[in-house]
Amino acid sequence: MGALESDKRIVLTLDAGGTNFRFCAMRGLQPVTPTTALPSCADDLDRCLNNIIEGFERVRRQCARPPVAISFAFPGPADYEDGIIGDLPNLPAFRGGVALGPLLEERFGIPVFINNDGDLFTYGEAMAGFLPYVNGLLAAAGNPKRYHNLLGVTLGTGLGGGIVRNGELFRGDNSAAGEMWLLRNKLDPLRNAEEGASIRAVRRVYAERAGMALDDAPEPKEIFAIGMGKRRGHRAAAREAFRRLGEVAGDAMANALTLVDGLAVIGGGISGAAPLFLPALVDELNGTYIGPDGRPFRRLIPTAFNLEDPRERRRFVGGKVRKVRVPGTRRTVRYDADRRIGVGLSRLGTSRAIAIGAYAFALKALDQNTRSSR
Repeated sequence: MGALESDKRIVLTLDAGGTNFRFCAMRGLQPVTPTTALPSCADDLDRCLNNIIEGFERVRRQCARPPVAISFAFPGPADYEDGIIGDLPNLPAFRGGVALGPLLEERFGIPVFINNDGDLFTYGEAMAGFLPYVNGLLAAAGNPKRYHNLLGVTLGTGLGGGIVRNGELFRGDNSAAGEMWLLRNKLDPLRNAEEGASIRAVRRVYAERAGMALDDAPEPKEIFAIGMGKRRGHRAAAREAFRRLGEVAGDAMANALTLVDGLAVIGGGISGAAPLFLPALVDELNGTYIGPDGRPFRRLIPTAFNLEDPRERRRFVGGKVRKVRVPGTRRTVRYDADRRIGVGLSRLGTSRAIAIGAYAFALKALDQNTRSSR
């Protein structure tokens, strides 16, 4: 993180929404220009592309020195490595493959990097957020264990995800890695996990349990306040809506963590309701299967800890550090015998994590290209 904070290079970035595009420039993990907002013109490709170019032009003119790259998140499906955007539900003007990355490279004469927002959220948390935070806790406690892999999950309008392994963003051969939304929904197996772990899922369960029409259901922020007893409403329905979200999200994350074996960080608009869903999520990670002999066995090899709970965080940081003798010598080595993973909330905030992820991804790619060209 220190190297990123002191880096003087400037990267242009973009927060691409279905209604507005917001542009800024970053240096050393901080914005160095005011945000420029332009309409996305979602149903008119020429106007949309012109506004993207215009937004980056306005920001570039405000920079104290020339930017070295453009890097941002954009909706998929897409061939992110080549900068080709596919058919987008929220931006219907994009159809048949639009070469957005090459267009911007041609116009601005600098490298352009485009990724999925879930990927960049995870990368930002791996570079400057949750991953260094957890390793810092371990270092401060004198524990030798360190983590290198991170699963990121965003809970909001949809269910997003990303995977970082040893400092590298894992994008897959089709730019389709970490697609958490397509995992199976534990509570409704004919549907995908996003239908049980998203804004609409919380509203739907609340409406069903409270006996009201879906259109009359409040937004998750209000449902959370009801569940916490801070607002009038059907408290049991609110708590059950978030408990079910935790169970579905936890099941999906357990499937992913079986392969990733790393820490897990949660962001997105619903993450603020963690007190009502995180315990159920972690319980699901620590759940069991039943063997043919009727005996239960753990679905994950490592134990999952809720790092937002102070008691669990202390147990996680402490671990089971031991000294063992090297056979045939007097030498001893320390190791932590406790196999465990930690789950917690974004340390940067979702939007900032995405921006930092975009910035860090661009700088790392430029540095790798420089080394390979020598």
